[in-house]
Amino acid sequence: MEVEFYEIDRKNAWNTIFQEIRNESNNFSYIIKDAKKLENKNLNRYRDVNPFDHSRVRLQRGDKDYINASLVEVPSADRSYILTQGPLPVTTGHFWLMVWEQKSKAILMLNRIIEKNTVKCHQYWPVGSENGGSDDLILRDVNLKITFLSQKNELNYVIRKFLITDLESENSREILQFHYTTWPDFGVPESPEAFLNFLFSVRESGVLNSNYGPPVVHCSAGIGRSGTFCLVDSCLVLIEKNNDPNSINIRQQLLEMRHYRMGLIQTPDQLRFSYVAIIEGAKRVLSMPNVPSGNENLVETHKKICISPENCKLAVNENAEDSDVSPPPLPPRSRNSDDLSPSIQTDSNSFSELNGDIMNSDSNLSSMKQSKSDASINSEENNQYSSKSRLADEGTVQSVTGTSFNNSSVSPVLESKTTCRYNKGVYPSGKPRKVKESFESGNLSLTELRKRVRKEREEKTAIMVQNIKKKQKEAELWEKRRSIIKLSLGLVLIIGIGYFVYKNYSKS
Repeated sequence: MEVEFYEIDRKNAWNTIFQEIRNESNNFSYIIKDAKKLENKNLNRYRDVNPFDHSRVRLQRGDKDYINASLVEVPSADRSYILTQGPLPVTTGHFWLMVWEQKSKAILMLNRIIEKNTVKCHQYWPVGSENGGSDDLILRDVNLKITFLSQKNELNYVIRKFLITDLESENSREILQFHYTTWPDFGVPESPEAFLNFLFSVRESGVLNSNYGPPVVHCSAGIGRSGTFCLVDSCLVLIEKNNDPNSINIRQQLLEMRHYRMGLIQTPDQLRFSYVAIIEGAKRVLSMPNVPSGNENLVETHKKICISPENCKLAVNENAEDSDVSPPPLPPRSRNSDDLSPSIQTDSNSFSELNGDIMNSDSNLSSMKQSKSDASINSEENNQYSSKSRLADEGTVQSVTGTSFNNSSVSPVLESKTTCRYNKGVYPSGKPRKVKESFESGNLSLTELRKRVRKEREEKTAIMVQNIKKKQKEAELWEKRRSIIKLSLGLVLIIGIGYFVYKNYSKS
């Protein structure tokens, strides 16, 4: 497997391999009829990402059985996953009904609510009173109640616990949500370690085991990041089962999964990252010691490929521990979550158009960013560092901040519309060539930078929390007013009818 990876990397053939997989899966002749029915069109986030009829999940309760979700089965690994789009406001009830009916124990969320100033997913869970929101979400259309129980913040991800209650039967059960917060859309994580820590945390919880229903995995469209997660997990299961890292064919495994849901893994970068994560994950599941030279350089190669400022981006969880971790890179400037108009927009109707726009804009954005960074270096001296802020997440108010500088373990963060590209000057075999940094070293110590970043982060978080609380209070106040108005109208109507009846009766 590593030999295959090195060979593809040496030839810089990831685009070719990815296109071959795409062409082969385009030859599948599966029917997509239900998703295109007129009554179901508004239930799809993207018009060109639809479930196959043979593998789509069917809802059992209510007058509609459609939801944009697919059951992806990997029998050889004894794994099943439900891959779905990020819920829309109109499909939130359907989403939770699917979780309930399929007896799923966990939701694996791989995106943020807002990415690149675009709403990628509806806020489909209660954020909890401890976060300034409500503890309960009642879904009248499907007769379910979702109750927030707890939240645990980890580096790069959040674990939330909910209680889902069927209001018809009064039965309830606990649901875990594993929310990975630092995976850029159409991109890859900066390092496989962070992703593998998340994956193994999910695995250790037992929610992927066959004694529960299939976990619900989603990003925005439910094919790119979601497909990457499921491919890596299922391949690691097979490696552990066979006790041999060379016992799997990653390409064939991906094609098998694409028989259940279209377009799994959306970019050559995500395909390459899958290989890296599987190779590194195999060392964990087989308890293999780290081998020096080539194997050790694999992770470093991925980091260095993502380190050039025109290539990579990484949103950083505000709950990252500062003690033993290098200061995180700064994300691009974005607006507050409350300031949704006009800069924050809803998703494009077409997922492929959105992907194409991002890919086509890479070169222009790269040159713009490079020229800006060069100008900054010329006008400012070594102790200047760039600071920006990015909108991270929904009601949990996860602020993201960081810094760009010349430390090989830290990559600068740029506009979300860029994606990781392959650096032809870096190869995993032997000793990698050193990647030229684009930013001068700063005179500020790491400790000072951390303090400075932490202060900015706390200030921005406080503002965001304040604004979100204000919005939620206004919404709750409006709900109360609307109830009072309805009650008043009802009383006026009753009094009017009573008066009319009384008047007619008294005349007679």
